[in-house]
Amino acid sequence: MQRYFLQEPYEAKAVFAVSGEPFHHMIRVMRMTPGTKVGLVFEDHLAIIAKIKEADEETVYLEEVEKEQQDKELPLQVTIASGYPKGDKLDLIVQKGTELGAAAFIGFPAQTSVVKWDQKKLQKKQQRLQKIAQEAAEQSQRQIAPAITLLDNAKAFWQSLSQYDAVLVAYEESAKQGEAAMLLQVITALPVGSKVLAIFGPEGGLTPSEIEEAQENNAKLCGLGPRILRTETAPFYFLSVVSVLTELKRM
Repeated sequence: MQRYFLQEPYEAKAVFAVSGEPFHHMIRVMRMTPGTKVGLVFEDHLAIIAKIKEADEETVYLEEVEKEQQDKELPLQVTIASGYPKGDKLDLIVQKGTELGAAAFIGFPAQTSVVKWDQKKLQKKQQRLQKIAQEAAEQSQRQIAPAITLLDNAKAFWQSLSQYDAVLVAYEESAKQGEAAMLLQVITALPVGSKVLAIFGPEGGLTPSEIEEAQENNAKLCGLGPRILRTETAPFYFLSVVSVLTELKRM
């Protein structure tokens, strides 16, 4: 079943009138007809199953069938922060990270980041990533489309750490030393709904001064198993661990 995110809060109606991009995709691309069921997700994250009633040249009209009952979101609100990697790796991180349940993504210029984007390029990249996140959220049947934030100032990023309930830094030196407990300890101790920030360096990793900056802002260092993971793989490992510890073990 196709899923669409609408830029409006839910309000009980006899008929929902949908235009713009969702209308275009339903009617022009998918060529849906009256009776076809779709998922509609509203700004307040409420999701319903709706059935197409009719359509004109610019609007499709749908009626609610039922509210969606299953919660599709991780019990913890995980934000993935990545030092800017090379090429299109950030696209992959956002796409697959969204499918795995990340609530938000932050990109920041780490000291070893090779990529340098000016404000114009950052804005264009952010728009592209937001679209990737929404499409991945629709595909994976989520109730939110993760927010994307791309920063041009690393200092602003490090100063933002206090807004999270827990901050974890994936650090390869911790993995090399065999540290494996911190990730489990932190995740299992957090109550449902907690905000978690997971920080990953670019290909060159995080520098000692960045690690020191993170620790000064109450971040904890953690290993991600005995293997050294690529910058685009590590976030997927992290999100999978969170899913196992907070979802699968409670089912």
